[in-house]
Amino acid sequence: MQKLTKRILFFFIMMVMISTAAQAQFEEPVIKKVSNEDRAKFQSQFADIKWTGQGFNYNELDRMPAIEIRAVLQSAYGDPTQTVEDIIEKDGYLRDGKSIQFEYWFIIDGYIPMMVLDLEGPFDDGLVYVGASRYVDLMPQVKRTLTKELRTASPNEYVDYFYSPERDQWYKVSYEAGEYKKEEIKQPSHIKFK
Repeated sequence: MQKLTKRILFFFIMMVMISTAAQAQFEEPVIKKVSNEDRAKFQSQFADIKWTGQGFNYNELDRMPAIEIRAVLQSAYGDPTQTVEDIIEKDGYLRDGKSIQFEYWFIIDGYIPMMVLDLEGPFDDGLVYVGASRYVDLMPQVKRTLTKELRTASPNEYVDYFYSPERDQWYKVSYEAGEYKKEEIKQPSHIKFK
């Protein structure tokens, strides 16, 4: 009788452990945006991270125009962590590959870094996702959660600037009064190269 009780208790404990582990796998990650003011802290904390784009499975967000994704990111997370203006202000110039319109940096569950970037400005669909390579197996769930949050957000107004080195052209990119616009402009006077 005692052996049977031990087996039942062992079976019960194993089932609880298995169901707890399975439930933990399907919990939605907590996605926290890094503010513009916390960029240096983020870069210092994650200086040794090997970044990868793997694990971010293609989904419906990748078919949305980037100009529209930017508006729902604004709604869900506020202003970007970094814009082209921030890069020029910090570096004094635009290096090759740094001609972005915006970047959102995130910390997932308090310890996993991730970035969502727009490398093609308002001219393409989808965005570029990068995360720490050691957490690549968690990235599909992270992207599903991010996608779910963005799909339920209503677009918010924003104004960004983008410089296209291929076209040697500045653009004002915006969502205002219910309209998405990308307008060719001269270099904005408030953006100064050193």
